[in-house]
Amino acid sequence: MNKSWRWLAVIIIIVAVLAPLIPQLIWSFTFRWYFPSLLPGVWGTQAWEYVFSKSSRVGEGLINSLNLALVTSLFSIAVGLPAARALALYEFRGKSLVEWLLMVPIIVPGIVVIMGIHILFIRYRLTGTFLGVMLIHLIPCIPYMILVMSGVFANYGTALEDTARTLGASSLQTFWYVTLPGILPGLLVATMFTFLISWSQYVTTFLIGGGRIITLPLVLFPFIGGANHAAAAAISLVFVAPALAVLIFISRSLATESSIMGGFGRL
Repeated sequence: MNKSWRWLAVIIIIVAVLAPLIPQLIWSFTFRWYFPSLLPGVWGTQAWEYVFSKSSRVGEGLINSLNLALVTSLFSIAVGLPAARALALYEFRGKSLVEWLLMVPIIVPGIVVIMGIHILFIRYRLTGTFLGVMLIHLIPCIPYMILVMSGVFANYGTALEDTARTLGASSLQTFWYVTLPGILPGLLVATMFTFLISWSQYVTTFLIGGGRIITLPLVLFPFIGGANHAAAAAISLVFVAPALAVLIFISRSLATESSIMGGFGRL
């Protein structure tokens, strides 16, 4: 795929993502908007004034959501990368069982998983803590990291790593200068999945956080079924902005000429 077509694909993706946000943007500056008017009858900034007020807790939720998503992504990489490499490149007893267990958090409804370990978290005093919420976010995130990266490593050749070690490179140097550049496009995609999954968690955060760890989904959801559509729209835009930034960053990264050793191919 040549460069112009890659950029065209990126533009189409961005437009498809941004188009549904236009009504939300209009709603966020609306004071009164009644059917069948195409545009609001009365405009206003009350919703954004509320968003930036301390009582809305939007700022607190934004910071907590960012911290949780970033830390969860880092831990997912730390756990998922070696696990994915082992699953893709090595044969061992019980491998099929491990691959099946990885699918369980994805297949089984999240509420079932959370209720099953909620008592355990209470016993170890992890409820209502940042650590407890982060650990519960890892449950749906790690399988996606491993599944994506195992597919990357399945098409990955280790010949260059062997050559680097033969020439005297340490394990860290081999990973940094040989392995990481080769798997980087796939790693970016896997990290995007883990970030977005953690970012959008509501039930898990609500049950384990116990209302003490406030994230943006916890701030947003009460407004969705309420009558204050303008506030709901404004908070929705704040909620989607970091996720959209991550998507654009990954899209631009993948639009450049990248390849994974052994066959991830040009993106």
